[in-house]
Amino acid sequence: MAVSLYIAFKVSPWPAALLIRYAFEQEAEKVNDSLEKHVPQGISQNLDIVYDPTDPDALLDIYYPAVAPAIYQSMAVIVWVHGGGWISGKKEHLRNYSKLLASKGYVVVAIDYSIAPEEKYPRPVIQTNEALKFLNDNSEELKLNFSSVFLAGDSGGAQIVAQNAAIISDATYAKLMGITPAIHTEQLSGMILYCGAYDIGQADFSGDFGGFLRTVLWAYSGTKDIEANASLKGASIIDFVGPEFPPSFISAGNGDPLLSHSRAFAKKLGPYGVTIDSLFFPMDYKPELPHEYQFNLDTDAAKIALDKSLDFLQNNK
Repeated sequence: MAVSLYIAFKVSPWPAALLIRYAFEQEAEKVNDSLEKHVPQGISQNLDIVYDPTDPDALLDIYYPAVAPAIYQSMAVIVWVHGGGWISGKKEHLRNYSKLLASKGYVVVAIDYSIAPEEKYPRPVIQTNEALKFLNDNSEELKLNFSSVFLAGDSGGAQIVAQNAAIISDATYAKLMGITPAIHTEQLSGMILYCGAYDIGQADFSGDFGGFLRTVLWAYSGTKDIEANASLKGASIIDFVGPEFPPSFISAGNGDPLLSHSRAFAKKLGPYGVTIDSLFFPMDYKPELPHEYQFNLDTDAAKIALDKSLDFLQNNK
């Protein structure tokens, strides 16, 4: 039995990926539940909308603020793509955070996408583009103001939406990815990017976190030899951004193992003249802020992050 398990972990990403998925989803459900006390009453919702009838994973939820429906179309739209290391997560984990954002005067869309190892890169990037196409095409019926859209994401979701932003804003990158952008540059008002992975070249496969990275990248790419893997071309979005990238709010906690990605991404965009609003804490900040710190609204840091995110949205819509 022990030998069989050892071999299974060596020849396939599935065993480790499923263990990680279980742990991540248990934590995500706790985080979502802990946010419930911060959510005001009166938020309307339209759940499990199918954005691609040929795809069983293509579902999205829409949350509307507690105002008259006639006002919805005057509000900017936030489309949030959940995290989970590309191998876990679902839109329901964003339910209470989405409601909280909606209560601040936004229509918020949370989308689902296919996760690995069941599906591989770049499937989630394609699905996000399909969701945007559906929302754009049906904006009148869904009461969406799709002339002012913010793409948002956390962790793996931040990486996915960053790729979509580049597809929308850079025709050369869109051609590289083989994806026709669903919306135009002028519709994309900005980005909210938390705790993302933007540079596969930064991956350090040593230690416990290195083992985690190797598992998720193996599962997502379909290839164990990540260093020699050409299939992830385009995923290191830091190599493909330029002056047309939209205004962006970028943040990560001081204890996040992916902090260097966010810092490097903000630094890369700055010289291009891209409007950047970043939130990084001193390295000696206590208590240390972990990956996805922004969802723990029982902490001062998360409250600051929410306030700064809302300021960014207000200034760019």
